[in-house]
Amino acid sequence: MAVLHLLRVFCDAHGGGGNPLGVFLEGAGVPAGRRQAVAAELGLSETVFVDDAAAGAIRIFTPAAELDFAGHPTVGTAWLLARERAPVGVLLPPAGEVPVRYAGDETFVVGRPEWGPQFDWSRLESADAVDELARPGGSDNLAAWAYADEPAGLVRARVFPLAVGIDEDEATGAAAVQLATRVGREIEIRQGRGSRILARPAGGGRAEVGGRTVLDDVRDHPVP
Repeated sequence: MAVLHLLRVFCDAHGGGGNPLGVFLEGAGVPAGRRQAVAAELGLSETVFVDDAAAGAIRIFTPAAELDFAGHPTVGTAWLLARERAPVGVLLPPAGEVPVRYAGDETFVVGRPEWGPQFDWSRLESADAVDELARPGGSDNLAAWAYADEPAGLVRARVFPLAVGIDEDEATGAAAVQLATRVGREIEIRQGRGSRILARPAGGGRAEVGGRTVLDDVRDHPVP
């Protein structure tokens, strides 16, 4: 058995919404050759295996592929390490060094837009048009967005990362990194059914993304 923490990342101010995430803090309990299968069994958009908590070394899997970087897994894992072990200054997914910042009940990470899945961006005319968007037929990695309130930097977005085995993502930090660098300003993204992502340019072509995380469950998971 391996201990699995189940989180939701990028929740709203009341703990609603958020993208489910599975984290194995003792990643060694799941052999490297079994990790993709475990992620597929769980069926979450991402599952994280922590290989070295002190150093921040992690690996990230969707049900169909391993990712070099993703936003909600790094934010959620940084939050969980602070809660269960100790705060970290950086995480080390395969893409490279990811700085971490804690601010009250919110956790932030800094990433590069070239890391993680690359999305096909489509700016629509209104937030209502984003809401009404049907499942995309012309892209297997579509990110659709519109300003709900442009002066306030409030964005409505939906992301369909079919290429990595996810029909529609509830909250996508890697997409938020890309969008913040594209628009060059601080934004608040409302995605999925009720998720909230804070994002802003961080200099050097990077962006910082973050928000609130909640812990839903801790349980043993069988690993053959």
